[in-house]
Amino acid sequence: MGQTTKSLNEKQITFIEQQKMYFVGTAAPTGTVNISPKGGDSLRVIDHKTLAWLNLTGSGNESAAHVLQEPRMTVMFCAFEGSPLILRAYGHARAIHRNDPEWEIYISLFPESIASRQIFLLDIDLVQASCGMSVPFFSYEGDRHELEKWSTRQGEQGIQKYWLKKNQTSLDGFESQIAEKSGLKVEE
Repeated sequence: MGQTTKSLNEKQITFIEQQKMYFVGTAAPTGTVNISPKGGDSLRVIDHKTLAWLNLTGSGNESAAHVLQEPRMTVMFCAFEGSPLILRAYGHARAIHRNDPEWEIYISLFPESIASRQIFLLDIDLVQASCGMSVPFFSYEGDRHELEKWSTRQGEQGIQKYWLKKNQTSLDGFESQIAEKSGLKVEE
């Protein structure tokens, strides 16, 4: 049933590009394991061994904090229509922030959003394809636009204040470097 390879093949890349949703898993050496659903136009296949995904502002910043502690990351896709398939890309990730030299290169791959917080690059070590025969069928109705509306209301300064208040540390107290890497001053 399951197949493993060291990189993505063309069929898998096509499958990834058709998905409306994916999941990201990270964990520090201790504490909570985080699994985040992602959607919208936020993922790019850079090549057969590299994925990039845009992390928009959210209530937490677990992925960034975890990757600083332990760079392991899994990105999972599953077919909710058509033939059953679960596809996992395992590897090591790093976060690219607004003040990093690579930011301009990668942010240009995604739709513009003031909610853009980090871009994660996943260097793939292993790809696993499995059947997914128990994954139910779901129909895609459309993207949600609440984050876009909220972000527009906040404006860039409001988003940055939110990062300082809600996105600096993980649930387990691990630093995310959002303030430092984005050039924000922490008010005492």
